[in-house]
Amino acid sequence: MKYHELKVEKQLKKNRVGRGISAGRGKTAGRGTKGQGARKSGGVRPGFEGGQMPLYMRLPHLRGFKSHKARSEVVYVDQLNNLPKSVIDNRALFEAGLVKSPHSKIKLLQRGELKTKKDVKLQLASTNAQEAIKKAGGSFSRVGRLPRPKSKVE
Repeated sequence: MKYHELKVEKQLKKNRVGRGISAGRGKTAGRGTKGQGARKSGGVRPGFEGGQMPLYMRLPHLRGFKSHKARSEVVYVDQLNNLPKSVIDNRALFEAGLVKSPHSKIKLLQRGELKTKKDVKLQLASTNAQEAIKKAGGSFSRVGRLPRPKSKVE
């Protein structure tokens, strides 16, 4: 590329407003007369609609919008009786077919009774479910979700 081959955009001169009547942008300087927009620190934030619910807040309530938040999968206490392992975690529940993915968030809820001692390591559990596990002689500990394996991009 050579100096004479450079493409240069034409620079427009900035309008200097409020410089008298003959300048063409004098007196109110394009701000109209009085009101919020005429003041020095006037105006409203982007998206403000005078107190009406703004469009960006109304849109998610319309039909067809879905939350992208990952919903937690639910497992019940009485389902743990069928598992042969004494340590219950995401992987054990996935292998038993109780959850769709070992990487999802799992919540344990109370239903029925736990007959055997189990050490449960999950993300969430209701207080009643935790009491049922302790009553059976087991323990509950809260752990983070299993991270998804990193995919190799070639």
